[in-house]
Amino acid sequence: MILAIDIGNTNIVLGCVDNQKTYFIERLATNKTKMELEYAIDIKMVLDIHEIDVETLDGAIICSVVPQITYVVKEAAEKILKRETLVIGPGVKTGLNILIDNPSQLGSDLVAGAVAAIAQYPTPLAVCDLGTATTVCVIDAKKNYLGGMIYPGINVSLNALTSNASQLQGIGLEAPKKIIGKNTIDCMKSGVIYSNAAALDGIIDRLEEELGQSITVIATGGLANKVVPYCKRKMIIDEELLLKGLQIIYEKNRK
Repeated sequence: MILAIDIGNTNIVLGCVDNQKTYFIERLATNKTKMELEYAIDIKMVLDIHEIDVETLDGAIICSVVPQITYVVKEAAEKILKRETLVIGPGVKTGLNILIDNPSQLGSDLVAGAVAAIAQYPTPLAVCDLGTATTVCVIDAKKNYLGGMIYPGINVSLNALTSNASQLQGIGLEAPKKIIGKNTIDCMKSGVIYSNAAALDGIIDRLEEELGQSITVIATGGLANKVVPYCKRKMIIDEELLLKGLQIIYEKNRK
């Protein structure tokens, strides 16, 4: 069993996984000002809450899109585990054949998600990760990583709307009552949820047109459960996808 950590712009997702199952998933707020000891305390508390004995962990692995704190969290994990922590980057074996202009530019979180998706689901496929940004990664029938797209996430769009329209107040992301809102709050809820659902539906339609065949669609990320239920296309929600990808990559690099 290992500790897997996914450092995102909004949240740090961490969990313990092995090749059989995921034992837990928790989220911490990403804080660029925290020190190594503070993150170490956070990690230790999460492990204690889930009654995970540090001695049972073989090691840890990190993927990160926040370089300012990547090595702070790495050192924090090593302080708790007393073992070397692997960080996905140049020189790390992933087994992923990346066919984009500059493979080194591909985010390590996207790499981990793609690795897990290929291992578990039939290709061709698309991985839709709904977080601070919404990313779509496309894998062809031969398991090559073709590329994808990135567009503003739900909260980014909603924050832009409310901050630039003085009469609109902040809202939660609860399910809208109906698609046709009868008041400002319901109109905003309907707009943000259904526009993102329609965007995913439309993107999948266009991907299948370009590939010339149907694809498997996997949705992951902290906001997947807010949007996917309102999509017309069939999508598999897999909240454990990135952590499972990290576990696979860890095994490929085990000394």
